[in-house]
Amino acid sequence: QVQLVESGGGLVQAGGSLRLSCAASGRTFRNYVMGWFRQAPGKEREFVARINWSGGSRDYADSVKGRFTISRDNTKNTAYVQMNSLKPEDTAVYYCAAGTAWERFSYWGQGTQVTVSS
Repeated sequence: QVQLVESGGGLVQAGGSLRLSCAASGRTFRNYVMGWFRQAPGKEREFVARINWSGGSRDYADSVKGRFTISRDNTKNTAYVQMNSLKPEDTAVYYCAAGTAWERFSYWGQGTQVTVSS
């Protein structure tokens, strides 16, 4: 089992920045691919970004490419997503996820709200 706790959400104006953190506990953090997903009201959950165990491979949704940066610190069992140039359409609940494969996420956090005002 892996327990994930997100933090860092909040209210920000368009063009602003936020950094979300995902603290992991339980099994060895470095064994897992880490990802960020989001769900806006009335919409399905969508992929945002993912990173492999070493940080050497990263992948982003087209909608956030160039604005968001995913990273991880295996010494702190924590994953991050730095979100810059935020837009109102980035408003959503953001979820951290952990998985054993690039496209298989088995563990999820409770989510943190990000609201971007225009």
